[in-house]
Amino acid sequence: MKYDKAVAKLVKDREVLLSFYDFPAEHWKHIRTSNPIESTFATVRHRTGKTKGCLSRKTGLAMAFRLMMSAQAK
Repeated sequence: MKYDKAVAKLVKDREVLLSFYDFPAEHWKHIRTSNPIESTFATVRHRTGKTKGCLSRKTGLAMAFRLMMSAQAK
């Protein structure tokens, strides 16, 4: 098999990987990740409605950049 090590790791850690689903579905959107990259972009993703009202692409990117810098500081 091409990905023997990856498959073995997934099988070994199956319980940990699927523990997310032990919580009720209503709570899933409130569970936070410990992944620093995903955590930073979550801040921007939650505020995309505000960036859609920008006058130009340039101001939208500037707003998203400032949100990421703010999230990174936290």
